Amino acid sequence: MKMKSRLLLSSVILVGLSGILNGCSTKETTTADGTEDKVILVGTQNDYPPFAFADENNELTGYDIDVVKEVDKRLDGYTFEFVATPWDSMFLALESNKIQAVADQVAKTPEREEKYLFTDESYFAAETVIVVKSGRTDLQTLEDLEGKKVGALAGDSYTLLLEEHNKKAEKDIILKYSESGTPSEILQDVQNGRVDAYVNDPIMINSVMKKYELDLEVVGNPLVNDQIGIVFKQGEQGEELKALIDTILKELKEDGTLADLSVKWTDGEYIPE
Repeated sequence: MKMKSRLLLSSVILVGLSGILNGCSTKETTTADGTEDKVILVGTQNDYPPFAFADENNELTGYDIDVVKEVDKRLDGYTFEFVATPWDSMFLALESNKIQAVADQVAKTPEREEKYLFTDESYFAAETVIVVKSGRTDLQTLEDLEGKKVGALAGDSYTLLLEEHNKKAEKDIILKYSESGTPSEILQDVQNGRVDAYVNDPIMINSVMKKYELDLEVVGNPLVNDQIGIVFKQGEQGEELKALIDTILKELKEDGTLADLSVKWTDGEYIPE
């Protein structure tokens, strides 16, 4: 196991899109023992609790952050630093090599796997559910959402699910794309009636509901069960990182580290078999 300085272990970079587009694509850093590590910039959101969010000190924390930090501890030759990145800029930053990996509860889908590299080892098993204002009983399924206004973030797996449904539905779900780009804003729109519902992960939903004291509830059965992986750009560097990180994710799964982190952040073990 490598030894690093406290500064490198806790390093978090909070930047906007302009900072991402102007940042360096590759660099090295000197560790406590004098060796050179390649720095891998990992993109993640800063408003997606409990997976990735900014704490009271404006540093990124959460389940996904802790998983990458555990990988970092066990992988010699690399240092991982986090870049707070809006969802709608995430894959642009990856494609332009402003970040070299994404750890942001990204679900594996056939469409995404055609464009990007995912770790074979999933580090979280996520559900997709419908959330509405408490007391509402008419929305339980995707079909129930047809003709209703549903909050959406462009390009995420939950929105893609709704867009795919619309391709074959007689009546479209009316997608209201968020200008802010944050799930918490959409959940507040459900609360105040701007939209009828939102589709996302129940753990994040419950975390935001508690934080903002929202009177919402999850309804119906899970729509989808997703496997979550770390994402890389296609190419030599991505292939190298994927192979290295897959081995470590398997270790973290087998020795119970992922289960412990899942319980810490979600109160349950949501680890794929």
